[in-house]
Amino acid sequence: MQGLTITSMALNCGIRWKSPLQVRSKSVTSFCVCSQMPQLQRSHCQYSKQTLKPCSSLQISPSDCENLITILSIDGGGVRGIIPGTIIGFLESELQRLDGDDARIADYFDVIAGTSTGGLVTAMLTAPNENNRPLFVASEIKDFYLEHSPKIFPRDSFPLRCLKNALRFFSGPKYDGKYLHRILMEKLGDTRLHQTVTNVVVPTFDVRRLQPTIFSSFKVKRDPSWDVLLSDLCIGTSAAPTFFPAHQIKRKTPLEHFNLIDGSIAANNPALIAIGEVVKDVIQRNQGVSVKPIDYSKFMVISLGTGSPKEEGKHDAPKVAKWGALGWLTDGDSNPIIDVFMQSGADMVDIHLSNFFQAHESENNYLRIQDDKLRESESSLDISTEDNLKNLVNVAEGLLKKPVSRVNVDTGELEPMYNNEWTNEQALTRLAQILSLRKKLRNHNARSLGEAVAYN
Repeated sequence: MQGLTITSMALNCGIRWKSPLQVRSKSVTSFCVCSQMPQLQRSHCQYSKQTLKPCSSLQISPSDCENLITILSIDGGGVRGIIPGTIIGFLESELQRLDGDDARIADYFDVIAGTSTGGLVTAMLTAPNENNRPLFVASEIKDFYLEHSPKIFPRDSFPLRCLKNALRFFSGPKYDGKYLHRILMEKLGDTRLHQTVTNVVVPTFDVRRLQPTIFSSFKVKRDPSWDVLLSDLCIGTSAAPTFFPAHQIKRKTPLEHFNLIDGSIAANNPALIAIGEVVKDVIQRNQGVSVKPIDYSKFMVISLGTGSPKEEGKHDAPKVAKWGALGWLTDGDSNPIIDVFMQSGADMVDIHLSNFFQAHESENNYLRIQDDKLRESESSLDISTEDNLKNLVNVAEGLLKKPVSRVNVDTGELEPMYNNEWTNEQALTRLAQILSLRKKLRNHNARSLGEAVAYN
């Protein structure tokens, strides 16, 4: 596993970012990577040619930038995984524009976390190829969903589909999962968790133990028995109740086996769990050593949702009051009880992190990109028709053009920030510049250290 080791030092020096409105202030101190690297000529500084310069959008020292802990988090949501997949494709294209065609998302994030379909995206971004580089280019994620979703979630004709939906509650899950299992094993092969090219965090839920079971690169370092096949982990975290069968990962004894269902039952939005895994790792590796209080302003978190139909308001109390078990399990093409679990968990994490970063005066360190205006068909976990998948791609592309928003903790609704002056696309462009700057600084300092060691 080639992910960067996160040290306690990295968590103990703070930064202060300027908001987009503050960026225009002439008082912002500029900083250019070229000034820290004498061997680079200023005339070749690509940052000075950009409209949104890192040096004008940050008030940050080189050491602070280098020590940022970067986390990418991807929600669960079935076929709606194509939404964050498309957004990640845009971010990687911006990184490639700055650093060349070989740039990959995993090169820039210390941790990538994903639940359910987000776990599949995480594996695609971090599984190594024969050259120990990421197996997938981010732009291929959208194509993966377009090609394979209709086979993972096959659609029957309308009368037959209604009959099957009624019978499946008595005869097993809606889908057998065989195609999903086959394609995951075909793509990921014998790759295990410890081999990912950066640190990963993937939540699941163990039905035997009745508790969340979190798989992470950090845990594997401490206990190799958690070093499962990535394909097994993806199958487990995406085994949504009523949709796919539960998945067992065998260990030495039956009592140790993992008996997994979809991670969205525990953490549909895995951003908070990812932060927790980082903090826990630092604490455990510094047992018996005095460590300064962790500076949470050192975290930079990009959290990508898969959309929700909040504004559609398709349920109300009089309607739901009449439901029995069957009503909660199916309503048209939706599964209300699963929708409730997934949405409530994702929103609680978003609300908590919004408050958390504001309390640490680091609200600009947290970017949540989510759309709460999906229509009924778009909000389904498994409508895999060509039209719906293309609609979801359009949703993602439209979301990039929407203003950066933050959840209102009182209403739960998304509200634009910065007077609608910054779009998600602009925010990601700026973040790409920060990530590129950070990577250059780390690479430069690593080379300098190597040269010093060789000289001595």
